[in-house]
Amino acid sequence: MHKAIVVPESGGPEILRYEDVELPQPGPRQVLIKVAAAGVNFIDTYKRSGIYPMSYPFIPGSEAAGTVVSAGPESGFREGDRVATAEGGGAYAEYMLLDADVALPVPAGIRDDTAAALLLQGITAHYLCNSTFPVQEGQTALVHAGAGGVGLLLIQLLKAKGATVITTVSTEEKELLAQGAGADHVLRYDGFTGQVRALSGGQGVDVVYDGVGKATFDGSLACLRTRGMMVLFGAASGQVPPFDIQRLNSSGSLFLTRPTIAHYLLTPEERQWRARDLFDAVLAGRLDVRIGQTYPLAEASRAHTDLEGRNTTGKVLLVP
Repeated sequence: MHKAIVVPESGGPEILRYEDVELPQPGPRQVLIKVAAAGVNFIDTYKRSGIYPMSYPFIPGSEAAGTVVSAGPESGFREGDRVATAEGGGAYAEYMLLDADVALPVPAGIRDDTAAALLLQGITAHYLCNSTFPVQEGQTALVHAGAGGVGLLLIQLLKAKGATVITTVSTEEKELLAQGAGADHVLRYDGFTGQVRALSGGQGVDVVYDGVGKATFDGSLACLRTRGMMVLFGAASGQVPPFDIQRLNSSGSLFLTRPTIAHYLLTPEERQWRARDLFDAVLAGRLDVRIGQTYPLAEASRAHTDLEGRNTTGKVLLVP
């Protein structure tokens, strides 16, 4: 037996239970890892609340880093190997069963907590600016929630590409964090559309990366230049309601996409490329990974409450 967080049914953070569960055993192409840290992400709250359909009960969490304690004979890993993943299941636990295909070796020089904090949000930031809308030098991007886990990483990746970055935050503390990541202009949410238009010379930005959702969606569309792209990758403020697609036409032949990480990790080569880029950037000192809050595993409900209340910055981790 080992301790884990269990979601018995859909609901709020209060339904998360800290309890004993059976210790899983790896199959031929699986590994069992002792979890050093698990990432807390908005997708976990969507699954817990029922926004994403799930089969209950389940152990939440897709992102973790730790050490292999048992390896299947066809896994390619050995006991003692350090691995991390953004594509697992059951990460909110002392031990986690992981398919070898989605286990990534953690390079020497990368701490376990850094690896756990980097992969899901780092891969998200990587695919957003390299694949969803491949940003070119001289282009301008608006990044909402610039002090969040994705926001801080995305700002750094965009600046490395030579982009001008405008971002939104809610507090002075978060403004300082976004500036530290390299943002050129840091705005509050109130009236951001007009300010973005002014900063872009009235033309609008090339792309908006919006993980906030309902509260910023309309304003984000209004920030775009003709043929600009709206990348809606999350819904921290709630899901965007259905809207008339003709708005894209009348607003300047805009593009709109709603990406998800699974569709940007379709092959082993793609997965390794994104992880290698991120790990290399951290080791070279080009990418700073901010761990904002760390909670004991037993306090997962508090972590969810703080995340959904937008009271966190950088990465939120659970530590068994």
